Amino acid sequence: MYASYYRVSPQTQPAIALLHWGDLIEDFLDSIGISFEGFCQEMTGGWMFGYIDALQLAGVRTVLFCISAQVNTPTRYTHLPTGATICVLPAPKSYRAIHRRMVRGASYLLSAVLRDIAPYLATPLRILAHELRQEGCQAILCQEYEYARFDMCVLLGQLIGLPVFATFQGGDFQMSRLERPLRPFSMQACAGLIVATQTEVQRVQSRYGVPSSKIAQIFNPLDLSIWDEGDRVTTRATLGIPPEAEVVVWHGRIDLRRKGLDILTTAWEQVYRHRPERDLRLLLVGTGSDADQLRQRISQMHLPGVIWINEYILDRRAIRNYLAAADLYTLPSRHEGFPVAPLEAMACGLPVVATDAPGVPDILEKGELSGGLIVPREDATALALALGRVLDDPAWRCELGKRARHRVETSFSLEAVGKQLRDFLFSDSSNLS
Repeated sequence: MYASYYRVSPQTQPAIALLHWGDLIEDFLDSIGISFEGFCQEMTGGWMFGYIDALQLAGVRTVLFCISAQVNTPTRYTHLPTGATICVLPAPKSYRAIHRRMVRGASYLLSAVLRDIAPYLATPLRILAHELRQEGCQAILCQEYEYARFDMCVLLGQLIGLPVFATFQGGDFQMSRLERPLRPFSMQACAGLIVATQTEVQRVQSRYGVPSSKIAQIFNPLDLSIWDEGDRVTTRATLGIPPEAEVVVWHGRIDLRRKGLDILTTAWEQVYRHRPERDLRLLLVGTGSDADQLRQRISQMHLPGVIWINEYILDRRAIRNYLAAADLYTLPSRHEGFPVAPLEAMACGLPVVATDAPGVPDILEKGELSGGLIVPREDATALALALGRVLDDPAWRCELGKRARHRVETSFSLEAVGKQLRDFLFSDSSNLS
C-alpha cells in the first residue's frame, strides 16, 4: 500500500535513515537523566553520533528518526553539534493504548502478552514511510537487529523497496516470544548487517545462517580531533587530585551488573590494600539507573580513594579532561556491543585494562602491542592484578599509552570508518556522486 507513493526526492547528497533501539526515545533519555532539548543541543559521542559524523565526512546525510509519545505529528529538530536532522514521529495510538493498559495494571497473562506485542506496535510505519520519502532516504539503518523495530523496518523496506541494514551495539538477546519465529525471516530479508566483533559475526552466522556477503565488520568511529591528552594539571587541580597521585579512571552508564562495576569495586579494594603507602585514586564518571546501588556499595565496602562524578556528561571535551587526569583506564564490563569508552581513553594516550567482554578483543587485537591488557570477566582478582601490574611500572605504562593512541589513529578514525560505511550501505547503488 506504500509503494504507490514512495519515490526518492532529489538530494545533493545520498541519505540514510537511522532509527534508535527501544520503543520510545524518552525511555532512553529518562534513564540517563537527559532532556530531549539537551539531546538535540549538547549530546555528542557514542556510536550514534560517531556514525553521523563519519557518514557526513563520506558525503552521506543522516536523518535520525525517533519515536515519541510526546508529539502528535512529525516534528523536526536539528542536532546542533552535527547539524543532522532529527525527525520525531508520534507513537501509534495502538501502542499508546497498550502502554496505558500495562501501566494501569493487568493480569499476569495479559501483561505478558502485551509486553510481547507492544514493541511491534511502537513504530508508526505509514508515517515513517511518508517521512522517508520527504527526506529522500535511500536506506534504513537500525541500531540493533535483535529487536522488534528491526523486524518492522524490514517489513516496511520490502513494501516500499528500500534496503534495510542494522548494526550490533550489544543487543544480542530477544525480548519477546514473537521474535523467535519472526527474526530469522528478517535476517534473511535485510540488506546487510554491520558488526564490529568477530564473536558476534560467528554467532549471527551460526544462529541465523546469514552469509558472509551480508555482513560487514566495521568498527565504531571516533573523532580524534576531540580526544587528546588534554590539560592534566588543571583537571587534577579542579578535582583536588595531587600531581603525584596515581589515577585509574572509568566512564559510562552506571549499570552495575552489565558494566561490571561490582567487579571493579572489589578489584579496587584489592589494589588499594596491597599498596597502602601510595596515593591511589579511582575516578568514576557517569550516572544511571543503578547509581543508588553503587553509592551503597561504595559506602558499605568503605572504599578508599574513590572520586565519583555522578552525572551524565554531555560535553565530550569535559570527558576528555577527566580522562586527562588519569594514568590508566579500566573497563570491567560483563557485556558490551562494541564499547566506545575505551577508544576514547586510548585516543587520550591511556593504556587500558579491560575484561574480555564482546568487542574488547577486537579493539585490543594484539593485546599489549595494541595498548592494553585483557582479563577474564567476573574475575576481580585478575582485574586487580592487571591494574597493579600497570600501575607498578610507570615506564611500561607510558609505552602502552603510546601504543593505544597509535591503534586508534590507524583503525578507528571518522574518515576510515565513514568510507567503509558508505561503501557497504550503498554497495548496490549506481547513482551516488
